[in-house]
Amino acid sequence: MSLNTKFDELLDFPCLFNFKVIGNTDPKLEDNIVAVAQKHVSGNYAPTSKKSSKGTYNSVTIKVKVQDKDQVEGLYVAFGAIPGVIRVL
Repeated sequence: MSLNTKFDELLDFPCLFNFKVIGNTDPKLEDNIVAVAQKHVSGNYAPTSKKSSKGTYNSVTIKVKVQDKDQVEGLYVAFGAIPGVIRVL
């Protein structure tokens, strides 16, 4: 599956890539994001989380060492498939 992005033109692979995942407030959201990242690229992840001002949403930022454009696109799709995720940036 190709998202037709230009990551291959903009980035020098391999590189560290920050993903910001925004989802409904769920105590398992961060763990689910780490599990997806581990499935695609094993590593020790230390994501950071921030709650929205009303506490309705959480944003989780995770840094992943990606090897190519396909891996970045695959992670975007996989993070977006996590239940409760609203957006992946």
